[in-house]
Amino acid sequence: MRLVIGISGASGVVLGYELLRALRGAGIETHLVVTEAAVRTLDCETSLRLEDLTALADAHYDPRDMAAAIASGSFPTDGMIVMPCSMKTLAGIVSGYADNLLLRAADVCLKEGRKLALVPRETPLSRVHLRNMADAAALGCTIIPPMLTFYGDADTVEKQIAHIVGKVLSQFGIPFEGGMKWTGKNQ
Repeated sequence: MRLVIGISGASGVVLGYELLRALRGAGIETHLVVTEAAVRTLDCETSLRLEDLTALADAHYDPRDMAAAIASGSFPTDGMIVMPCSMKTLAGIVSGYADNLLLRAADVCLKEGRKLALVPRETPLSRVHLRNMADAAALGCTIIPPMLTFYGDADTVEKQIAHIVGKVLSQFGIPFEGGMKWTGKNQ
């Protein structure tokens, strides 16, 4: 399996890092594009560096490189995950405004009918954000907001992140042991 991973400048860049770790552990080929805003957010929110992200990917691309392999529908992939997905990136995807490589790769997924999963990170959500998410869903995107869970002993931030990673991976049929699973209430 080959996936394109986009990391945009929304808060929660660590979500993308943990996704990359899980995909590497599952043996999935990843092609990574990290926006300039994501690099700034990474510096503000974590002790990670861009090199920590790119080391987990099989290939990585400059977000300005519109001639990269992932900019073309002739480069076969099984889809794309944008995690986290900023509201600016969401708006670009919905409107077809592909002015950087992350947006172009998402546009390729849409035009080629490939799976595109978005993990939007913003709160509260405005009417514009909600409309854009509804429009993205109508275009065929899967919307997976990083919502908190309260079952399965999800009592740490790490477990909450693992839960979201598991939800995203399940969209592509990729098993992940780190996520919380509801197994029913024992009576």
